Amino acid sequence: MFTRIGAAAMKKDLHNTIVMCENLGNPQDKFKTIHVGGTNGKGSTSHMLAAVLQQAGYKTGLYTSPHLKDFRERIRINGEMISESFVTTFTAEQQELIESISPSFFEVTVAMAFEYFAVEKVDVAIIEVGLGGRLDSTNIINPELSVITNISLDHTNLLGHTLVEIATEKAGIIKHGVPVVIGERQEEVAHIFIEKAHQRLSELVFANTALRVADVHHKAHLLTASVFEGNELLFENIKLDLTGTYQLKNVLTVIESIKVLNLRGFRIPDAAVFSALENTVKLTGLQGRWQTLSDHPLVICDTGHNIAGIQEVLENISTTPHKQLHIVMGMLKDKDVTSVLQLLPTTAKYYFCQPDLERAMPASELAGKASELHLYGEVYENVKSALTSAKNQANTDDLIFIGGSTFIVAEVL
Repeated sequence: MFTRIGAAAMKKDLHNTIVMCENLGNPQDKFKTIHVGGTNGKGSTSHMLAAVLQQAGYKTGLYTSPHLKDFRERIRINGEMISESFVTTFTAEQQELIESISPSFFEVTVAMAFEYFAVEKVDVAIIEVGLGGRLDSTNIINPELSVITNISLDHTNLLGHTLVEIATEKAGIIKHGVPVVIGERQEEVAHIFIEKAHQRLSELVFANTALRVADVHHKAHLLTASVFEGNELLFENIKLDLTGTYQLKNVLTVIESIKVLNLRGFRIPDAAVFSALENTVKLTGLQGRWQTLSDHPLVICDTGHNIAGIQEVLENISTTPHKQLHIVMGMLKDKDVTSVLQLLPTTAKYYFCQPDLERAMPASELAGKASELHLYGEVYENVKSALTSAKNQANTDDLIFIGGSTFIVAEVL
C-alpha cells in the first residue's frame, strides 16, 4: 500500500505492531536481532551482514523492504524466501485481527516476519528499518546491535526537511545499553547520534573513523579492497560481489559491526567474512545494486533514487569504460525530482518512462522537467519499450543505465 499510494498508507505509531505481536506471543523476543537503519546502504549492509552470519554457521533470518519481484523476498532464512503457504496461512489466521485494527501492509508484514523467524527458530535475524526509525514498525525489537548507515535527504515529507530532523528520526532505533555502529561520520548530524547514545548509555563507534579501505580495484566482476584499523591490516584483498564503489562504505560498516558482535559473544571467523562478501548475492538473493544485466552493450541497473544515491551511481558510471551513455529513467512524483535531474549529465541520451504505479511521475512530465535542464530524450509508455529502444540505439561499447526509482529496476528485473 505504501508502494502504491505513498504516505497515506502509513501508520505513525507502534500501536498496531505491538497489538499484532502481543496477539502472537511476542515472537520478536524469541531470537536475537540486529537492527539496521539509515538512508542509503541499509539494504546492502543488511544483506552482507546476513551472509556473514550465515557463513559463520548461524541460522539467519533477514527482513528487508521493498521487494523487487516477489513479496517473499522480504522475509528469508539463510537466503531462502518464506514459503507461500506460510504467507497465506498467516494472513488467513490473522484476518479477524487485521479487520478489527486495520494495520498497514507494512505492519502486517513485520509481524509475519517475526512470527516466521520464531517458528523456524532462527539464531539471529537482521531486521532492516522500513522508514525512519523512531516510529518504524520494526522498532519494537531489543537488538544485540543497532546499525545506522548514513543520513541524506529522502522521504522529507515524512521525516523532516533537514539532515538533523532526519537523523533524529533515524537515531530512534538506539536502545538502552545496546551498542551502535554509525557507518559514516557526517559532521552536520554526528552530535545527534553521540547525544542519543549518551542518553541511552550505548557505546557508539563511527565505522569510517575506526576503519579505512585501501588498494581498491575491480577484477573479474568483483570489487577488491583491503581494510585497515589505523595501520593494522585487518582484511587483505577482501572481494565483494556487490561491485558498486559505494559498497566500500557499507563494508566498513559491516566489518565494524562484526567486531562489535564478536565482543558480544558471537563467533564470526575471518574466513566467514571473506567467503560471505564474495558471495553475498548468491547467499542472500540481493538484486538491483549496480547489477550488470548484460554485456555488449553493457546494461546496468541500480535502485539509487535520492540525491545521495544518484551521486553514487554517477561516480560508478564515471569509472565504467563506455562511449555513449544511455539512461532509461523514471521517478516517483513524491521525490525531489528536480534536485536529482540537476545532477545528471547533459551528454547522455535519455529514455523517459514510468513504472506501473499511482505514485509514478508521468514520463511526459519527467521529460518536460528534464528538458528545462538540457536533458533530452524520447518518452515511452512503459519501462519495457524504453529499454528496448535503448538497446536498439546503443552500440556495443556504449553503457545503458536503468534507474531513478526502485520500481523502474523492479520492472526491468
